[in-house]
Amino acid sequence: MSFPLILLVTALTHISFKGSKVLMSLFAIELGANPFLIGMLFAMYSLLPIFLSVYAGTVSDRYGYRMPMILGAIGLACGLLLPFAFPALPAMFVAVTMMGTCYIFFVVAVQHLVGSFGEGVERTRNYSLFSVTVGLTALLGPTTAGFCIDSIGHRSTYLVLGVLPLGSVLVLLFLARFLPQAKVQEERRIASRRVADLIGNAPLRRVLITAGIMETGNELVNFLLPIYGHSIGLTATQIGMVMGGYALALLGVRAAMPLLVRHSSEERVLCASLFVAAAVCVGFPLADSFWPMFMMAAGLGLGLGSGGPLSMVLSYNRSPAGRAGEAIGLRQTLNKTAEVVMPLVYGWLSTALGMAPVFWLGAALLGSAGWLMHDDVRRIGNAKSAPPD
Repeated sequence: MSFPLILLVTALTHISFKGSKVLMSLFAIELGANPFLIGMLFAMYSLLPIFLSVYAGTVSDRYGYRMPMILGAIGLACGLLLPFAFPALPAMFVAVTMMGTCYIFFVVAVQHLVGSFGEGVERTRNYSLFSVTVGLTALLGPTTAGFCIDSIGHRSTYLVLGVLPLGSVLVLLFLARFLPQAKVQEERRIASRRVADLIGNAPLRRVLITAGIMETGNELVNFLLPIYGHSIGLTATQIGMVMGGYALALLGVRAAMPLLVRHSSEERVLCASLFVAAAVCVGFPLADSFWPMFMMAAGLGLGLGSGGPLSMVLSYNRSPAGRAGEAIGLRQTLNKTAEVVMPLVYGWLSTALGMAPVFWLGAALLGSAGWLMHDDVRRIGNAKSAPPD
């Protein structure tokens, strides 16, 4: 498949997935759910993917990319259509579980596919373009959901978002001849290696831990910003626009990422980004109206924007030969663990103590990830400056 078609398939599915999280939050509020219950709802997106992500990577390594992507897109569509048919909280819990479980196969497969398109700087550029596309969906998904909720209601918005992934399925079915074939025989010879081998790879392990901690910041945005916006009186459209401001900043950083990396390194850019995100979280509780919240959300986008693509690049580059899909799956396992745990923590903390301590916890976590990556930068710098034997 040509690279632009991969970006198209990614856009169609991610718009629905990103929009579904705003829609789920606001519809749950409409149905009377408190922040802790909404946290439980968010956690179900990622509960089963914790256990399936590595397997999804192994499937991608062994059998190729196309079928996991098709199944993921179909599962996403079915999950979105379920609350349209049964608009109640129990159906929403079933829907998010279905979406998260199926969609992890799409995510791992497409990230593996993007990495297979080049080497070195070209791979970083491809992941940058892929991440810009994902960032664009982070703008279009929430804003589409917000406008649709205000104009046609929550239930009909599920139908709108549920149709989009079917376009991805059509592309994958009828343009399959453009999809690169996985190196099945080579991948199968090494499939007996253990996951522990990947965890024992210290450079890869540091990147995976950093990616997992960084995901706590993404969950802060996905889970807390709609609730926080609602608590200060913003409309669904305004909340969607705030999420769009986050996405615009994220897009800008990802577009500039190849240039930043060329003049520095993946590790240095990732380290600086995490510290920026931590600083914004400290001041976020001061935002008490639309424009201050919009600016804070944009600041988070600047800080978190490069984290996803850079952690993907580093995970791919530091993985053993033939096990890139499995390494990406392991990265997703840690990310999904954060997606399960953090909404519950954020929901409980915000219910018990209010919103401010949640943002400060997010700042502490992101700052710790920045220090971990700073240590990685220092190690690489020492290695480069060491005299040859």
